[in-house]
Amino acid sequence: MHGLVIKNTGSWYTVLTDDGQLIDCKIKGNFRLKGIRSTNPVAVGDRVGIVPNNEGTAFITEIEDRRNYIIRKSINLSKQSHILAANVDQAILVVTVVNPQTSTTFIDRFLASAEAYRVPVVLVFNKTDLLDEDTRRYQEAMVHLYQTIGYECYQISAETGAGVETLQPLLKDKITLLSGNSGVGKSTLINCLVPGASQRTAEISDAHNTGQHTTTFSEMIPLSTIHCPLSDVHSWLIDTPGIKGFGTFDIEPEELTSYFKEIFHFSQDCKFSNCTHTHEPGCAVLKALEEHYIAESRYQSYLSMLEDKDEGKYRAAY
Repeated sequence: MHGLVIKNTGSWYTVLTDDGQLIDCKIKGNFRLKGIRSTNPVAVGDRVGIVPNNEGTAFITEIEDRRNYIIRKSINLSKQSHILAANVDQAILVVTVVNPQTSTTFIDRFLASAEAYRVPVVLVFNKTDLLDEDTRRYQEAMVHLYQTIGYECYQISAETGAGVETLQPLLKDKITLLSGNSGVGKSTLINCLVPGASQRTAEISDAHNTGQHTTTFSEMIPLSTIHCPLSDVHSWLIDTPGIKGFGTFDIEPEELTSYFKEIFHFSQDCKFSNCTHTHEPGCAVLKALEEHYIAESRYQSYLSMLEDKDEGKYRAAY
């Protein structure tokens, strides 16, 4: 039997089987012995094989090959990773310039990690209703920066609903990961995007014995009417817990340049093919930085990720 992991509550996984059942599953005991160095070897969005048991639950016995995933360094275990979601069509990163302020370093780390695993990202600037003249000017500058690099940007207020309708077409027939710092308004945005979302998540929770819906764990929310069978849903929104930091994982220093679009563009003209863009003579990236073709904030984010590797903070995944 095969299905889609639509909820992860730590020790239990909710699997939507191909024939439309919701089944509580656990990982088979020896599954963790396969060398997957992750806090969650099975992630929301995974296609899995399961074997039902007599108790009405099942064991996950295999993970089908992933086409992509978003991964970050585990918060408490530096040698391990944490997979936010697998097999996604895109990610929406919700950011705010006030209450709280999302740092450009956080944004750039998320974008670089998504580039590494071939996940397109859309930036959504929320809480436009809270902006004064200065913060609005700052947000416009950020939007201009990331649009120039090549990222789609939207400015909305989930609280008032302003601009939210512009996001609806992006979600059709796609699996979308929704992420961002704690407090940026993801839950409010979900309620705007998915009428009846709380009812749908309650329905999923009621179908198994793992308790009520919680934002502590990742969950796939169907973008459909409440009466639509889950097996017929083609558009999903993956709700993830708010994250404070984004430690990059399994990105080698020599690969890092290619995950910053504009730095990679200028690096083609560097004098040395193994240029680190930090001190070398004839470095086209440093020249572009000096001439303001590369933003200082982006370059500092690049340096911070290089330093991660230099300090040995992030180990290769197995």
